[in-house]
Amino acid sequence: MRKLDLRTGRPVWRAYRAPSVATELLTRDIVCDVLVVGMGVSGAMMAEALTSEGHRVAVIDRRGPLLGSTAATTALVQYEIDVPLSKLARAIGRAPAERAWRRSRLAVMNLKAHIEQLGLPCDLATRSTLYLAGNELSGSALEEEAALRRDAGMYSRYLTAKPLQEEFGIERDGAILSRDNLALDPRKLTAGLLNLAHERGARFYRKVEATEFAHGKDRVAVATKCGRTILAQHVALCTGYELPACVPADNHRVLSTFAIATKPQPRRLWPEEAFVWEASSPYLYVRATKDGRVVCGGEDEDFQDEARRDALLPAKTAAIAAKLAKLMPQLDTTPEFAWAGAFGSTSTGLPIIGPLPRKPRIHAVLGYGGNGITFSRIASEIVAAAIAGRTDSDASLFDFRGASRNSG
Repeated sequence: MRKLDLRTGRPVWRAYRAPSVATELLTRDIVCDVLVVGMGVSGAMMAEALTSEGHRVAVIDRRGPLLGSTAATTALVQYEIDVPLSKLARAIGRAPAERAWRRSRLAVMNLKAHIEQLGLPCDLATRSTLYLAGNELSGSALEEEAALRRDAGMYSRYLTAKPLQEEFGIERDGAILSRDNLALDPRKLTAGLLNLAHERGARFYRKVEATEFAHGKDRVAVATKCGRTILAQHVALCTGYELPACVPADNHRVLSTFAIATKPQPRRLWPEEAFVWEASSPYLYVRATKDGRVVCGGEDEDFQDEARRDALLPAKTAAIAAKLAKLMPQLDTTPEFAWAGAFGSTSTGLPIIGPLPRKPRIHAVLGYGGNGITFSRIASEIVAAAIAGRTDSDASLFDFRGASRNSG
């Protein structure tokens, strides 16, 4: 497995206490229905979904719960995919592009309903989103994007400069306004889902690193660095940006992203506390926390070298604060928190979800882009259906064969 230092600095979520998650050491060989590898938000959603269907689940992580990239996410839970619908339609065709966007929207709706049904305390709030004109889409191209979204059945209002300034106090040539995205605390969500899975019988083993996956006709034998073996009918690889060697990574790359968070300033926030991001590459993105901190990220770099990334943190912090001050001059943009982290992407902006080629009992999730939590929800739905013997109607859109077609 390619081991990465997934983040550096102080993520804003350290300001808030998340529930603890009970784990144990792996001191003997074990047998389970499904082994989930990874205790971040993807692994948590997967474990919760699988235990809800009665599977015996074991979860391992080479670190422990909440210690990977989940703590570094800014948690703008949006259905809008990084790649605009108009651009994705040109890349893979309009019908599959619309399917991907609609499935993303459904995932956000399902996640909201599920959190509310379970009563998970994770500071959940519904938010509008402003997609600002930028170097990728502006003027007529942005208006066309809004029209395509409406034709696909999604609320999408195109704002010219004047209403954007009047309604949101933001000066930009234009924007697309959408509704019904989610703000939440990713650590609280992850811990809540893990603890619910634990209550249903899932076992969590910390500091366990899988070293080999031997795929058989009716099970997978997983060797671990600690010398114990795990036998499972299925394996779900939810390892984020650290891919085991058995996972094809032809259409997957890891980048570096940066973020800051200010002190609480609820009286200075913009209308609706709408998410704000740009039709640019790289783009700036902004949200507020429950207590009024402003979280802003961007300045992505197309490399994964941890030392280079960490050395850039001071300069990137200053650059993001300056951009935020220009966009929203009413704010105090002095960073109280600043951090950097790994960021996975594919050529289409779509995740890759499904069984490995020629290894149908090993399911992988990769290529989260800027929609990690949304795509994690999609993954939990698709993989849980596959393990239960059901067919998800969108599985072929995201699987490795689909990813190979789309990348071409």
